[in-house]
Amino acid sequence: MKVFAKIFFSRRLLAGILTALILSLGVQSALAGEVNKGAIVLLVAKDAQGETLGTGAGFIVKPEGVLITNYHVLVDAVAVDAIFKDGTRVGVLGVKKVDRLKDFAVLKLEGDLYSTLPLGDSDLLKEYDYASALGFPTKDIESRNGETRGRLLQTYGFVLGIHPQAQPDFPYIYSTTPLSPGFSGGPLVNKNAQAVGLATVEGRSINLSLPINFVKPFLDEKSVVSFETLQAEDRRSKEAFYYRGNFALYGLGDADKALDYLKKSLELDPNFALAHYDLAAVYRDQGRLDAAIEEYKKALELSPNFPEALSNLGGHEFRSGRLDKATEYFKRAVRAYPNFIQALSNLGAALVKTDKAREAVPYLQKAIALDPGFGMPYFNLGNAHYAAGEFKQAKAAYRDAMEYGVDFLSLHWKLYEIYHKENDSNSARQELELILKIDPLNAEAQEKLDALPKGSLQR
Repeated sequence: MKVFAKIFFSRRLLAGILTALILSLGVQSALAGEVNKGAIVLLVAKDAQGETLGTGAGFIVKPEGVLITNYHVLVDAVAVDAIFKDGTRVGVLGVKKVDRLKDFAVLKLEGDLYSTLPLGDSDLLKEYDYASALGFPTKDIESRNGETRGRLLQTYGFVLGIHPQAQPDFPYIYSTTPLSPGFSGGPLVNKNAQAVGLATVEGRSINLSLPINFVKPFLDEKSVVSFETLQAEDRRSKEAFYYRGNFALYGLGDADKALDYLKKSLELDPNFALAHYDLAAVYRDQGRLDAAIEEYKKALELSPNFPEALSNLGGHEFRSGRLDKATEYFKRAVRAYPNFIQALSNLGAALVKTDKAREAVPYLQKAIALDPGFGMPYFNLGNAHYAAGEFKQAKAAYRDAMEYGVDFLSLHWKLYEIYHKENDSNSARQELELILKIDPLNAEAQEKLDALPKGSLQR
């Protein structure tokens, strides 16, 4: 799960209903109101030497130049420029309001008489509502001769749910709408082109946006503080240290630096669940799995329904062979977040491993309906059908898994076993040849291949 700190690094009847809903999103996007893209800006955060620290997005909500973005876009910045779609550059005077825990900031631009993006009512959002996001992908940012430009991109999806994450006191909008690096601080809009969320975290089926109603009460703040003041306050901010650690971990791939920042965050607040969660990821990357598990457990002690922590801990238990514990964690993750695509897929896999293949099927079908382009649920569904002796369905699921990028040895072994049972020597031979292409020294596959009839089998 990545927060976009320093953004240069920077998801059977029921299945049918959901699939129809997903397919209809293309029509919905055409019917949706046109977003006022002139109110969305690329934010460039700079240090004391004028060097770029990172980029994010923001959107103007009041004509006198009141702009909303993520707090983490501003960490360590002493100056911020707003660049409009047409290349116009405007300075940011300062900060009207910041909420570090909810990760939003209200800024004041230089000048006034700006075009604005209308705000919607995030309390009215429901599962499967249309949701679109806009931002400036980091990969498209260009800096030449001191000028920075970006490409404004709009993505489409739907709301998966509105649930608490690491902090039990407030929820996020979970959506299928892709939020790539560079979308931080940009708007999530409804079908009426109104901003209903603030894009914050990206990941498959873990695209999180803060509901806009949490920000609305602070748009008329009168005072404006400087970035120097914000930076001074951040010297004792657990969130500032957390976002530095998050960037070091996911943006720089520097586990040691991330470890240092996250430990400083926890020194300021030992009960900061997000810092425990990312610290678990650091330990995981360092191969310290026992320490990672302990940090996930600490995060869950503080926030028992933290979906991603439950799913990740379930994954550790699954890989360790503790399947009953893994199943328990995956079920808790799905109860906390019923449309959690990875958790649904993982739960299906765990149930298959514990000889509950038929129980697994509805979870896997739901995961596929929610995200038809995600290969793993197809693979797990194939395993479920294989375990139940439903070979025709298993073959179809395995083919879909391969179409979406899953190409495991075990998949080809299962297909070989199916074709062998069906006396289809030609197809069995093809699967063994694929296994040997992936693993040329696989003696078992070579032995079985040599044992097959040399000619084509007439059926």
